[in-house]
Amino acid sequence: MSQSVQYFLNQTAFTATPTAPVEAFSDGAVAAVRPFQAALAGYVPTPLLHLDALAGCLGLAALSVKDESRRFGLNAFKVLGASYAVGCIAARRLGLPLAAVPAAGHPAGLDGMVLATATDGNHGRAVAWAARQMGLGCVVRMPRGSSPSRLANIRAEGAVADILEMNYDQAVAATAAEAAAHGWELVQDTAWDGYEEIPQRIMQGYTTMVEEARDQLVQAARPAPTHLFLQAGVGSLAGAILGRLVAQQGLVRPRVVVVEAAAADCLFRSARLGKGGPVTVAGDLATIMAGLACGRPSATAWPILRDYASAFVSCPDSLAARGMRILGNPLGRDPAVVSGESGAVTLGLVVQIMTDPALAALRRALDLGPASRVLLFSTEGDTDPARYRDIVWDGVLPAA
Repeated sequence: MSQSVQYFLNQTAFTATPTAPVEAFSDGAVAAVRPFQAALAGYVPTPLLHLDALAGCLGLAALSVKDESRRFGLNAFKVLGASYAVGCIAARRLGLPLAAVPAAGHPAGLDGMVLATATDGNHGRAVAWAARQMGLGCVVRMPRGSSPSRLANIRAEGAVADILEMNYDQAVAATAAEAAAHGWELVQDTAWDGYEEIPQRIMQGYTTMVEEARDQLVQAARPAPTHLFLQAGVGSLAGAILGRLVAQQGLVRPRVVVVEAAAADCLFRSARLGKGGPVTVAGDLATIMAGLACGRPSATAWPILRDYASAFVSCPDSLAARGMRILGNPLGRDPAVVSGESGAVTLGLVVQIMTDPALAALRRALDLGPASRVLLFSTEGDTDPARYRDIVWDGVLPAA
């Protein structure tokens, strides 16, 4: 299995002269995020779970997992970004400050407003949920190979949703063109030249995850993490959390490792090529990690990851499957976590790094050992229940 793990070490991650701006993730820039989300019905911080037995088995000081399957009953973290972005769109349309925008109901002045997005599932469901809260229309397009259960979940939120015969990046382009033609509000979680404002709002919404985790560690009297492993598709989640850490902590921040699916490792390939522009991965992007099956880096996330991430790792699907099984079948008194394919790949990678002699060089380069405190985000639960059972119950994609 280790032969399928590829990595790139970013030797300039902790230089004193960074170039990528992180002002969008400063205290002032994100001050309105959590209050807005806290006003939404059903908001509670998701649990931060401590896998102490597994940490001891792996030779780590601590291993903690933030379980995003509990987020607003939607089984994934994406609603944090979608809800905040939709709130900002509504505030702009209404000419009101964000704090004056109602969290539910149909505000006067938004009649006929329709949201649109392309998605593998979780983001589309989140946008549809946010649209339903405010009584707005919603159109969602999905790439080929999307799970029927994820499509059904989106439709259950009241959205018009269909699967297109194209890959994710093509679906994004098609949906953007359709939205422009019809005057819909595009709520896309990736950015390109000329479309940066909404993706940045979505990223700001994601910072609540790391803010909650920091509070929970303090409440549990546990030290701050030394390492974060963050999964990435277009890179918005990883860029948001890393941007927030850099804005708050600068050079004393923890190391951040960006983790991708091998079939869609656009960030890994971009980093390996140096400081040039991002690389696009074409083709079907066939991976079980549907949430990471994106071939084009987000223009707002890439510079942050390029300048500040400690490493980029390209992972086979079997690592995600192993992570799902380990989280669902814990050691000792560790809590069980129901984690989907995109949510579990980081745990699968940590286990592999700490146990595979072939990855000893990566382990040393990241300074992972008895003093390391690792924080992970299980970004989704069993959003495709049939696939989850195939992997965890029936052993699909066994470890090599």
